[in-house]
Amino acid sequence: MSLQQPARVIGTFEGEMPGPLVIAIGALHGNEPAGVKALEMVFEALEQERRDNPDFRFHGKLVGLIGNAKAYLLRQRFMERDLNRMWTAELLAEINASKQEDLTPESQEVRQLSEKITAEYQSVTTEKSIFLDLHTTSADGGIFSIPTDEGESLQLAKHLGAPAIVGLQESVSGTLLGYAIAGGFKPAVNPPICVAFEAGQHDSPHSISRSAIAVVRCLRTVGCMEQNGLAVFAGNLTLPFLKYVPPVVRFRYAHHIEAKDEFKMRPGYANFQPIQLGEHLADDVNGPVLSPERGLILMPLYQAKGSDGFFIVE
Repeated sequence: MSLQQPARVIGTFEGEMPGPLVIAIGALHGNEPAGVKALEMVFEALEQERRDNPDFRFHGKLVGLIGNAKAYLLRQRFMERDLNRMWTAELLAEINASKQEDLTPESQEVRQLSEKITAEYQSVTTEKSIFLDLHTTSADGGIFSIPTDEGESLQLAKHLGAPAIVGLQESVSGTLLGYAIAGGFKPAVNPPICVAFEAGQHDSPHSISRSAIAVVRCLRTVGCMEQNGLAVFAGNLTLPFLKYVPPVVRFRYAHHIEAKDEFKMRPGYANFQPIQLGEHLADDVNGPVLSPERGLILMPLYQAKGSDGFFIVE
């Protein structure tokens, strides 16, 4: 018996008052289920709040979407291609001009996700929109946010409760958030505020609660509800093991890889662990991979699929 693909829409919640459109996405990588489970929790809590609290007011609309539904079903990062590296105007034009039966699995996901996001924009009149992209990492300690600029995006990122990595978004091409801020879903004259949030290790139950708290903090910050809204999520996102990391750190280096490199990270590295210039971090077909500078390592790759071996921040 074949498994049934999960629905694209995790949930929607629309308020009685005008406000922003918030699009929250989980599982752009199929082996990252925490964001999906967190959004399910938030939608359940919102419905409960609406039933139990007559004074609760929600402004705008929250939409929760699954990114790569096919890969999520199998708990794989992707089927054939990283879905979060495919969002370019040229590739979208090619996908939209192709027949459905000729598309690869990820190209089908891109088309369906793009159509759904565009439809959500067309269904509202608000000029303000927000994308919150929920992720997890293969290594421990990966709790941080990635703003797309140092303006409104960074200000939102600072409110999510984890260190913000400035400049990292620009080092990775073809991301959904990059496509969004370039006007892919609506004219770029009023681009959305976009933030990616990394909640921790893929399979940690804490990653689910951190993701849920990030969603609630986002809704409070952008004005969808009062600062005391959804008190069930009032607990602070505390990061005692990241106490040496400042609230904002800056991207320094990305080690991009391909399958032919046979990249293998050396064991024992965790996110934000200090590394030294020349440190032996990994191995590939050419031999040892040495750190090109000192700093803090970010997202060391400990999974079979991926296009980035590690990042360095300071």
